[in-house]
Amino acid sequence: MSALERVKELGSSIVGKAGKAYITTPFPNDVVICAAVRTPITKARKGGLKDACPEDMLAAVFKGVIERSGIDPALVEDVAVGNVLPPGGGATVARMAALYAGLPNTTAVNTLNRQCSSGLATVMQIANEISTGQIDIGIGAGVESMTMGYGAGAMPENISEEVSSNPEAADCLLPMGITSENVAKEFGVTRAAQDKFAARSYNLADAAQKAGKFKDEIVPVKTKWVDPKSGDEKTITVTEDDGIRSGVTAESLSKVKPAFAKDGTTHAGNASQVSDGAAAVLLARRSVAHKLGLPIIGKYVTGAIVGVPPKVMGIGPAFAIPKALEKAGISKEEVDLWEINEAFASQAVYSVEKLQISLEKVNPVGGAIAFGHPLGATGSRQIATALSQCKRSGAKIFVTSMCIGSGMGAAGVFVNEQ
Repeated sequence: MSALERVKELGSSIVGKAGKAYITTPFPNDVVICAAVRTPITKARKGGLKDACPEDMLAAVFKGVIERSGIDPALVEDVAVGNVLPPGGGATVARMAALYAGLPNTTAVNTLNRQCSSGLATVMQIANEISTGQIDIGIGAGVESMTMGYGAGAMPENISEEVSSNPEAADCLLPMGITSENVAKEFGVTRAAQDKFAARSYNLADAAQKAGKFKDEIVPVKTKWVDPKSGDEKTITVTEDDGIRSGVTAESLSKVKPAFAKDGTTHAGNASQVSDGAAAVLLARRSVAHKLGLPIIGKYVTGAIVGVPPKVMGIGPAFAIPKALEKAGISKEEVDLWEINEAFASQAVYSVEKLQISLEKVNPVGGAIAFGHPLGATGSRQIATALSQCKRSGAKIFVTSMCIGSGMGAAGVFVNEQ
């Protein structure tokens, strides 16, 4: 077998420097996406999913990818779930959700915690399992109930004094808001620039929601909901994001008090919302998807994970993205759409400016500042959102990326095939 024939057989599991023409060419061994969905993202402690357990939200997205793809659940070999806050990593309830959603007990399940990138890390895990021949079909997902988990066990109760004597190790304990302030100060990201970026996110998300652009990616969630005033419990069906606000301007945001330092620039209006939600992505080997008649809406090309100084953890995308593009053999100019998580406006603005990418291509329907960042779910959510937007716009290549608590960044390169 010639080297060229071998490359054609392996497909995008060998990426190298071949570039756009290569990664957009279909090969039998490609890792393709057959379905990608998310729940609505709702405000923690206040929103429609505040009383939904993580397994309720997970079950909804598992059912969603099964129904949209038409796959026989018995053919799903492995499920990876990103989850950050629950005790035990949410492993038990993830398994329960899979079984409840109709996946048989022969389908394996694991959870992982790479903090804000967990939902992307699960997609990478399943894609790598497919690429190496370990499985043919799997689900990469993520979930977070920040209502139930935020502040409870998020940090260890006891920390080694010896380990903490290392300055960078100690920086891993910095509150995320302080790392945002560090980015703003160290790299000169002004309050005005942050508020302008945040207002853009709200306005784009508001317009997208009113135009019904999120409906294709969202699966409804039926859940109990307790009225915080009366205490009455009722059953509701949550169908849309509830954190998006209308009429936000840079001027209105400029009046919000800083949240982490008196002279700071980060506040509730230019940082991601504390939210609840879940998302899932069904992946398969292209040859298997063809054989089974599964829909193919996109493909995973490659990804990268890097480390950065913990005290400015938000700069992660600026360093993960170039590494991912290099692995894919493409330039930033060849990317049609960017989904860069808006953990804080400070780090998002820095990343966009550092990379010198077109803001028009970044989060065209808004981001986490506008509709929330349920930690374990965001990576998978970004894929569902990007694919939905690519279908509307005709964009071909898209990149997802986010910063990661304790000082890291992650990025994934994908191709739209709709």
